[in-house]
Amino acid sequence: MVAIATTLLSGIVARAVVPTFSGRGSRTEQDTVRRVPELVVADSMRALYKYTDALKRRYIYSDTTGAQALLNEAVEIDSLYAPALYELTRDGVEQPQIDEQTIEDARTAYLSDTTNRWYAAIYAQALVITGRHEEAIPLYQRLMKIDRQNPDYYRILALIYQQRQQPYSALAILDSADMRFGKIAYLANLKRHILLSTGQMDRAIDEAKQIVDAAPYEQSNVLSLGETYAAAGRDSLARITLEQALRMDSTNIEALTIYADFCSHQRDMHAYLRTLRTLYAQDGYPLDRKIELFNRLTQDRKFYTEHFYALGAMASTLIMYYPDHKGVIDLYANHLIAGGQLDLALDLFKRHLKDEPPVMDYYMAVVDIEEYLGRTDSMDYYLARSMERFPDDAVFQIRKANRQYIKGDLHGAIATFNEALRFAQNDTLRGELWGYIGDAYHAIADRARLKKQKADTVKAYPVRLSEKAAMKRCYEAYDNALALWSDNVLVLNNYAYFLSVQNEDLERALEMSKRATTLEQNNSTYIDTYAWILYMMGRLDEARVQMRQALSLDRTGSAELPLHYGDILYAMGEKFMAETYWRRALEAGADAKRIEQRMAISKSGQKGRVEELGAE
Repeated sequence: MVAIATTLLSGIVARAVVPTFSGRGSRTEQDTVRRVPELVVADSMRALYKYTDALKRRYIYSDTTGAQALLNEAVEIDSLYAPALYELTRDGVEQPQIDEQTIEDARTAYLSDTTNRWYAAIYAQALVITGRHEEAIPLYQRLMKIDRQNPDYYRILALIYQQRQQPYSALAILDSADMRFGKIAYLANLKRHILLSTGQMDRAIDEAKQIVDAAPYEQSNVLSLGETYAAAGRDSLARITLEQALRMDSTNIEALTIYADFCSHQRDMHAYLRTLRTLYAQDGYPLDRKIELFNRLTQDRKFYTEHFYALGAMASTLIMYYPDHKGVIDLYANHLIAGGQLDLALDLFKRHLKDEPPVMDYYMAVVDIEEYLGRTDSMDYYLARSMERFPDDAVFQIRKANRQYIKGDLHGAIATFNEALRFAQNDTLRGELWGYIGDAYHAIADRARLKKQKADTVKAYPVRLSEKAAMKRCYEAYDNALALWSDNVLVLNNYAYFLSVQNEDLERALEMSKRATTLEQNNSTYIDTYAWILYMMGRLDEARVQMRQALSLDRTGSAELPLHYGDILYAMGEKFMAETYWRRALEAGADAKRIEQRMAISKSGQKGRVEELGAE
């Protein structure tokens, strides 16, 4: 500050206003007022003044924005003022992208004093960042002469040559650094990497050995030697050396990572996973990488099965060190579930139901596991708790509605789906909900038909609509669903199929079904719907082609597909093949009464569609 103040004062001139006298020997009252001197900065010093004020702003008051403005003002005053240009260039090279002005500022500063190593270094750095290696090389060669004690210039120049695919020039630079400075670890390691990249394995090993000889107790040096042995294919020496490095510090992240990678490359999975478990116990290894690596290892089902217990030990290590981290909880629970330990996973999730803020995934997991285990009373209890904790979320409303649907409380399910509509956050979800409501009304229509036949066995939740009224509401709900989400593939398929079954609006049904098969190709169920609509429209040849494709794609063992194919074949007059597919449908679980009806029609010799001939 003293130096700055001295510099500032040397550039400032005090200009005092001289009093004026009115008449001889007299002066006015105004003239008697003592004037305060006005300090004026000489023109030749204005850039310096702005520059020094900028330094004060930046380094004393940490005002980088104000400092940059003053630096720009200094350059406006004197476009060749090198110190200000240097500071502006320093700011510029720290930005994600360097503009042309930064390059020009650096060049101007350098040309103002080519012996100044700071100006030369910043100009060279700017050139390297912008990929102007050809221009940067002579600058670094000059820096190596004017700043002879700085080995970093050798490193940068070697890297430039390596970038330009000139590894031997890079090696020559590093050899000259050895001669000037002796062995410097980071330069020796760079040299080792270049030697390995050019296939000079013996020289690379010698280089790594020299580093170890220079500092034998440095773990990083021993690791470098081990890595070099491994790269050269000398696996036994590599393992011995890497294990020696681990013994020097068994908790070192770099050593553990390098040894784990070596074991993985050697297919020594037991040593690999054992090392990973030690690595997982280290705080310095990022948790997100631990989770990502574990998930990647368990994606291979065969590998997961073969090393289930070793991977389980890694998961146990994670849950021990991070018992409240959601990613770890999910990982550990998934591992328990994969091992069939559902009750342990359930206990884990239940322990976290009191977490604040509450985590929806934990509640959902508890409900799902209880449902899977068939403990419906417990499922209902936790579903009610979930709705208390998340009263404004549609997800648990949907789960409740699905539960009501399964129990046969169809009217209750519709009411709950309608309640969920209040909390739906987007049109896609609203479209899904209207689709569910339509499905529920269709189920009511089925129940109403059974009720008419005195076959409805769900006495606890009677239906309160006729079949016709329920189907009308079903279609209204589907229309609402498609108005909100026109590509709702489930609604498109179901709507089309129900219309075809009732032989209504078949053109529209065909259009919707075709859209469903386009949105989700190779889905045997959707292709079956499309084929059935063609059948109902009398386009039998097309229906036959489509149904063959549906059968070839089916992996579910559906009884409906061979039944439908048999109906199509019968309508085409292929009686024997039709009976063959009806029998297949019976073997797959089709209703025996429906098959008996079709066999009777075939035996009678009647022709036409079996639906028209009395079959259900």
